[in-house]
Amino acid sequence: MFFYLFVYIIVIIDQALKILIHRFMALGQTIPLIKSLLNLTYVRNTGAAFSLFVGFSPYLVVVGLVVVAAVIFFHHRFSAKKQIVHVALAFILAGSIGNLLDRFFRGYVIDYIDIGGWPVFNFADIMINVGVILFLLFVFEEEKYEREEEWEEKQFCEGVYHTCCDD
Repeated sequence: MFFYLFVYIIVIIDQALKILIHRFMALGQTIPLIKSLLNLTYVRNTGAAFSLFVGFSPYLVVVGLVVVAAVIFFHHRFSAKKQIVHVALAFILAGSIGNLLDRFFRGYVIDYIDIGGWPVFNFADIMINVGVILFLLFVFEEEKYEREEEWEEKQFCEGVYHTCCDD
């Protein structure tokens, strides 16, 4: 239950930020926040993250729906003990839903975070990227843990075998 509440709150924050940008900024307008480092720039993105696949909006809606379904599936598949996985999946799900809502209702995604020299992005994109990074950290940590466990088991078995055979 907490998982979906967390997702809902993130989606609300994302949509509120986009509504504020849409209402109070002109398309293409830039507002400097931190000189030469961070600006608010209102952009309509008809592509995917980082303005890739411009013009493929209907396909991106389908891809977004598949991502949402996959994340929900994985959320129910992982044990409750793996909290980092659930946080990661919540970020990915919320970001995906936020951008999917834009594509579905507007036909484009509102992007506004401009760090110069990088495509303009939004809060939902940040959530997706943070979620993916957290998920990958979990996967790599799990693999490392499993390898260490296998090594320790092998050392134990070899130690027992050699001890038994030395008698």
